[in-house]
Amino acid sequence: MQQSFETEYKKYLQLLTRNKERFVVWALAIMTAVFLLSFILPRKYEATSTVFIEKNVIGELVKGITVTPSMEQTISVLTYEITSRTLLTKVADSLDMTLGKSQSENEVLIRNLQLNTQVKVKDRNLFTISYTDKNPKLARDYVNTLVRTYIEQNTSSKRGESYGATQFLSEQIKAFNEKLQKAEAEVNSYKREKGGVISINEGKLFEEINSAQQKLYDLELKRRQLEGMRQVTRKGSDPLQLKLVALQKRLDELKVQYTDNYPEVLTVKGDIESVKEQLKLRKGGEVLSLDPQELARIDAEIGALKVSEEGLKRYIASNRQLLQSIPQAKAGLAKLEVEWENQKKIYDQLFARHGQSEVSKQMEVQDKSTTFRIVDPALLPVKPSSPNRLKLMLLGIVGGLAGSFALLVLADQLDPSVKEVATVRESGLPVLAVIPRVRDPLGEAASRLRSRRIFAASALYFLLMLVFPVMEVLDMPHMDRLLDSVYAFKTETVNRVLH
Repeated sequence: MQQSFETEYKKYLQLLTRNKERFVVWALAIMTAVFLLSFILPRKYEATSTVFIEKNVIGELVKGITVTPSMEQTISVLTYEITSRTLLTKVADSLDMTLGKSQSENEVLIRNLQLNTQVKVKDRNLFTISYTDKNPKLARDYVNTLVRTYIEQNTSSKRGESYGATQFLSEQIKAFNEKLQKAEAEVNSYKREKGGVISINEGKLFEEINSAQQKLYDLELKRRQLEGMRQVTRKGSDPLQLKLVALQKRLDELKVQYTDNYPEVLTVKGDIESVKEQLKLRKGGEVLSLDPQELARIDAEIGALKVSEEGLKRYIASNRQLLQSIPQAKAGLAKLEVEWENQKKIYDQLFARHGQSEVSKQMEVQDKSTTFRIVDPALLPVKPSSPNRLKLMLLGIVGGLAGSFALLVLADQLDPSVKEVATVRESGLPVLAVIPRVRDPLGEAASRLRSRRIFAASALYFLLMLVFPVMEVLDMPHMDRLLDSVYAFKTETVNRVLH
């Protein structure tokens, strides 16, 4: 592997030695072409403006009261807003760049402006806007106009948004105020209509129903006792026996529904014991009877008891119906109150937002929120940003050497003549003899003299070429002035011919 590399190295070195004059001439030709290209290429100038997004101190003081976009939101849409078609068209119109152009030409102009306009965010709140053009004055005016137009448009749009938001909130507050008043009127009307039902305590009403039910049971028991006594009087039967039978029947009925410790059960048991004691004390089973006056009294008392029972039944029925209507009435009121509370909540939020919007509007009107401050306006560029002549010249020198060597190798590859014995042997042809190269002293002397002259002239020419990179390093604009003069003369000549 190393031997093959050395063989190739010697081969190319010999090729370079044999064609050193051609190598130098071709290298200088390539360098010259690149140098000429660096001056022929159109010069472009870049104008740059630096803008600082300043957050006002007042914005921090009223934080939470106002509604303003954050710094991150402002930066995120910055590039899209600045290179938007609407903004660039407005800038182009103000600079008369679209004057006398067709719609298709204007479309091409806007696309070129978008491609050549660069927006770079240097810091969290610092960005630069640059533009590259052949005309340095146009590049400067374009950047300054773009920055100024963007700031004016940004400020006016934020003011418009603030005014629009305030007006919208005012309209919504008015609409929801009407809804709130309507909901409140419905709640008050419902309370007036169902107020008596809603204000009743369900637990207390339930207790009153139970108490009335107990009174009804007592009245029914008393009425039945009187009715039993009345029947005894009519039939001449023993009233104590009938009373005992009635009490025993009542006790049986109560035991079906209640326990032995229920108050009414205990009362009935006590009455039964009392009647039994009365029966024991009676002599010889004496039968008692009531006189007509007593019978009339019993009938009157029975009638009064029936009237009381009917009243209690109506009272219990009405209270039960009232008890059943209370949940529905309260549910209806709760629904209306929830609707009113929702309307009130939205109204309060809108009212608070309206206050924030008013403060935000005043901040935008007085430029007290986020402001754009031009740190460095675009100046007239003196030195072109492209092409980079120094870089092109240095690349031309390196490319000239490499390109000349590549041409030598290509020419050698295209040459069909046999230069080495190994080439003949690799082809399989027999080698009969090798004739050595015959040296000619006079020819070699003439060749060396010619080589010296060529190398001397090439060295002088190369030194002359090095003057141009040195001028670029020293920032000497002599060639630019010469080119400007030639361009001005050419333009003037063309104008004279045309007119």
